[in-house]
Amino acid sequence: MGTATARNGSTATAWRNWAGNVTATPTRVVTPASVGELQEAVRRAAGDGLRVKAVGTGHSFTAAAATDGVLVRPQALAGIRSIDRAAGTVTVAAGTALKDLNRALAAEGLSLTNMGDIMEQTVSGATSTGTHGTGRDSASIAAQIRSLELVTADGELLVCSEKENPEVFAAARVGIGALGIVTAITFAVEPLFFLTAREEPMGFDRVTAEFEEHFAENEHFEFYWFPHTGNCNTKRNNRSQGPAAPPGPVSGWIEDELLSNGLFQAVNTLGRAVPATIPSIARVASRALSARTYTDIPYKVFTSPRRVRFVEMEYALPREAVVGALRELRAMVDRSRLRISFPVEVRTAPADDIALSTASGRDTAYIAVHMYRGTPYQAYFTAAEHIFTAHGGRPHWGKVHTRDAEYFSRVYPRFGEFTALRDRLDPNRVFGNDYLRRILGS
Repeated sequence: MGTATARNGSTATAWRNWAGNVTATPTRVVTPASVGELQEAVRRAAGDGLRVKAVGTGHSFTAAAATDGVLVRPQALAGIRSIDRAAGTVTVAAGTALKDLNRALAAEGLSLTNMGDIMEQTVSGATSTGTHGTGRDSASIAAQIRSLELVTADGELLVCSEKENPEVFAAARVGIGALGIVTAITFAVEPLFFLTAREEPMGFDRVTAEFEEHFAENEHFEFYWFPHTGNCNTKRNNRSQGPAAPPGPVSGWIEDELLSNGLFQAVNTLGRAVPATIPSIARVASRALSARTYTDIPYKVFTSPRRVRFVEMEYALPREAVVGALRELRAMVDRSRLRISFPVEVRTAPADDIALSTASGRDTAYIAVHMYRGTPYQAYFTAAEHIFTAHGGRPHWGKVHTRDAEYFSRVYPRFGEFTALRDRLDPNRVFGNDYLRRILGS
């Protein structure tokens, strides 16, 4: 993979993302222990004519964080800075992992309102790429931001909120690393609450016919369709009075570890080696999950361990288009020679006011397609992307896609607002890379 010389003179191996589909060999790697050290690293890089990118835990499937210049690892900038119970906010350093934030908040009797289905990412990486869960009324993690700090291309520290630098705040909550390096985020939080989850198998025809009904009746609704079958698994999360009633240790292990990770790993490995077995495996696997109901604090319900590595594409569609697009996707798979061993995930989000959020200005539903790591995914993703873009879809900024700035200028009404701000904050593209050049223009 090659090596890179770190700031202290030691060598660091080239960076690789979680899925293994993106690598980069930076000129040097820095791990600042303070915001001041980060500011100095940015100034030094700019003076040396090097580009700078911050990288979290590598859970993006795109090259959003890749660089041949200076790679910043912000993990030393971690932990809760302050909690304001009266305002209902928590300020956290940008390198904090979501799992650490969730656990620390729970210990304080607090919680985020909504979150995605994994929590390995740093808070800055998750928000900058628009990471989301599913929600009728509650939006993405970035939409829960109340203010943020940003180191700009000249090494200055900019504080942004609805009242302070509001035009930057409107864009930088989902900044894709293009506007600067986030150093701290203030999130809205609320008193810890309970969610009751109801997981239930359901036929494809029924769940698509009743999609709007399920959406309207539940605070958080999502479902998974198993390609090559007519089977889905649904999940409905709603607030409850409690008390906690988590899955039993045996049933929880069977569902979350054996079926979702251990057995799933084995069948995907078999499917990669012998693709012809996949439809039969899918029919068996999609019937293995049973209905269950459990109650717990939010992060224990929203998130799940994801140990089977994969590559993913996800598109945000106008919510009214999602059922039609999903039916088109199923018809495409059925008539093709594709063999798909991963389920397709469908989630929702309300409209928000962030310039390049995938839910910006419109009620949204998401379709995510996955392929097991090491399995050729291009044919499947290309065919799926053709369906999604026909509906004006917006790809997740951290997941595989082939769209460019010309496309985004059509599907994001505020695209020009974002690029103009980038021109002002980073005219020399200190934070640029090849991915940003493609999606935002030069």
